[in-house]
Amino acid sequence: QVQLVESGGGLVQAGGSLRLSCAASGRTLGNYAMGWFRQAPGRERDFVTVINRGGSTYYADSVKGRFTISRDNAKNTVYLQMNSLRPEDTAVYYCAADRSAYGFHLRADEYDLWGQGTQVTVSS
Repeated sequence: QVQLVESGGGLVQAGGSLRLSCAASGRTLGNYAMGWFRQAPGRERDFVTVINRGGSTYYADSVKGRFTISRDNAKNTVYLQMNSLRPEDTAVYYCAADRSAYGFHLRADEYDLWGQGTQVTVSS
């Protein structure tokens, strides 16, 4: 049974940085496109970024230039480096795996596997 486990969330002041990690067990993440989504209270789960099997990336406009997704297939881990954080970035962040390894899917229902989420809170 494959599991995705996020870590690295926490409380940070506006302008600060956090790095989230998503570690997989039971399956090789290198075969998947990997995405990050976030969900604030009362809102839908929104796309943040994706990295496909080839290493190409795509970002939501709201995080472009501030967030960076990367992957280390040897460690079976995907990262989300978040800089210049804003209060509106506050949400639970989820990583997700997409069997369409070279896809750039933006909808949550296009992803096959999900982690449990990690809370990110940015204070003003």
